[in-house]
Amino acid sequence: MSYTISGIQQIGVGIPDLKGAWAWYRSAFGMDVPVFQDEADAPLMTIYTGGAVQRRNAVLALNMAGGAGFEIWQYKSRTPVAPAFEPALGDTGVFAAVMKSADVHAAHRHLLKIGANLVTGPTAGPDGAPRFFVRDPHGYLFQIAPAIDWFGNPVPIGGAGGAIIGCSDIDRARPVYQHVLGYDRVLDDSTGVFPDLAGLPGGDRELRRLLLTHTQPRKGPFSELLGSSTIELVQTLSGAPRRIYADRYWGDLGFIHLCYDVRGMSGLKETCAAVGHPFTVDSGETFDMGDAGGRFSYIEDPDGTLIEFVETHKIPILKSLGIALNLSRRPADRALPHWLGAMLGLMRVG
Repeated sequence: MSYTISGIQQIGVGIPDLKGAWAWYRSAFGMDVPVFQDEADAPLMTIYTGGAVQRRNAVLALNMAGGAGFEIWQYKSRTPVAPAFEPALGDTGVFAAVMKSADVHAAHRHLLKIGANLVTGPTAGPDGAPRFFVRDPHGYLFQIAPAIDWFGNPVPIGGAGGAIIGCSDIDRARPVYQHVLGYDRVLDDSTGVFPDLAGLPGGDRELRRLLLTHTQPRKGPFSELLGSSTIELVQTLSGAPRRIYADRYWGDLGFIHLCYDVRGMSGLKETCAAVGHPFTVDSGETFDMGDAGGRFSYIEDPDGTLIEFVETHKIPILKSLGIALNLSRRPADRALPHWLGAMLGLMRVG
């Protein structure tokens, strides 16, 4: 490929109260390192915000044990809108975020101790390993699943390690996820009613599930921090799916997008266009994101689910001293030295 994917950088989470949501994500999931926090207009996203420039406040928070972060996102120029229905398995869009765990049962005990809304108990998933679901205070679903790699010490709950995405036709969606995003290894492809989904909306109906990962380890500056990931595509076989973000704006309540950290954005742009999924948004040059900066773009999967790409050019390492890392001249396929990535932990907040 003429581009490099380091891994899932973050999952966008639209919420009504950034401060309160981030406090819960720190307590529940250890998302306590802010890579950036920025209040600004979003002029390049008008295609998804009703044709008008909207203002937002956002923080990109990480768990330094490893895994993707959350871009916790709150509108400042309008009241965010909730889905008109409760999303069910097979409805198109990001249905749940998947969180990395070194000990699923310990993770369950931790969330039970803090009074989290546990939807299911640990139950074997399609790969035979235990996993469970929990809702955050806004009702968003998170699956806690075993992880195979870590940046820091393994913990009961680390950063995000994937997503569950509803599709109207899995076979039509596969080229985006398998060929563009590199999830070339099939872990499971099965049809039925599944015990580990019992208790979830739509979990009592017949579904097709395709669980994917990547054969080769990810490469790039942040590959060791972000780690490996999975994508589970889910298709309902009973009735027509609904679009989770129908008649709403990017940034409204729920899981907004799935974002990948990349190098070689121009090559990626050519690839996406060649397979029929051209960039719908492209910042073109370095776009400032508070103390960070880079080029970003978006594509849509066949059902309109938003996939973001970020080519990071600058990232703060020690914000209090004004120290930032310039990535523009580093090899695209080489991970940062572990000690350098670990310096992000110096920004940890309580």
